[in-house]
Amino acid sequence: MATATTATATATGNNNAIAKRKPVFIKVDQLKPGTQGHTLTVKVVSSKTVKVTTTNKPGRSSMLLSRPIHPTRIAECLVGDETGTIVFTARNEQVDMMAAGATVILRNAKIDMFKGSMRLAVDKWGRVEVTEPATFEVKEDNNLSLVEYELVNVVEE
Repeated sequence: MATATTATATATGNNNAIAKRKPVFIKVDQLKPGTQGHTLTVKVVSSKTVKVTTTNKPGRSSMLLSRPIHPTRIAECLVGDETGTIVFTARNEQVDMMAAGATVILRNAKIDMFKGSMRLAVDKWGRVEVTEPATFEVKEDNNLSLVEYELVNVVEE
């Protein structure tokens, strides 16, 4: 996948520069459970806010209560490309970018498993960028989040 290569250092005079590697863009149908470090260009098919939390939990210390309260927002968005679709879990400021019809680049995305199905997510180490509209049509009949996976333990004898 896109996680195997590392950056190489080149010495030029007294300056030590690190050569950045080009991102490897993959398609939705290449996603597998438990993988990470993916870079994808996808269109947002739909977006639905599922949770907004604004209250502090009882029993917190006074130091935590003095901080400003930032609401936690979570939205489930159906995103895809010409090979298929998958559910993307958008958090906080990512929710604003995931408007239906928008084209976004997901950098350093990972696959989370939720109730046996795959969900795409971008955590604090990744990035969500809105880009110019893509020319491809989303293949909505191949939804990878509808495939249910089961963890099987294999006993070697």
